[in-house]
Amino acid sequence: QVHLVESGGGLVQPGGSLRLSCAVSGFALGVRERGSIAWFRQAPGEARDQVACINRWDGTAWYVNPVKGRFVVSSDNTTNMYLQMDNLQVEDTAIYYCAADLLTYCTAYDLPNRFEFWGQGTQVTEP
Repeated sequence: QVHLVESGGGLVQPGGSLRLSCAVSGFALGVRERGSIAWFRQAPGEARDQVACINRWDGTAWYVNPVKGRFVVSSDNTTNMYLQMDNLQVEDTAIYYCAADLLTYCTAYDLPNRFEFWGQGTQVTEP
């Protein structure tokens, strides 16, 4: 069974930085197998949108346009995925979720229903 736990959220001033972590169990990272793991976010009253995605096979990363150049997704190739967020803006305020799928690969824009496993989320707030 895949289990995902996010951490690292908090309150940060615009222009600041945060690093989110996703502890992963039941889903090996850094192996040449199908599957992908991603960060999504959901602001109040908004849909849940993909932020970044990384393929398990080769570590290729994908980002949505609003975060390109500011966010970096990575993994330690064992049990953790990270999202380094720099130059945070008010519009980045949301609950951030990590999600995993055992079979499919990242695309330029993924819908939440492609991912089978989800964490509980961590709140990121820019006042």
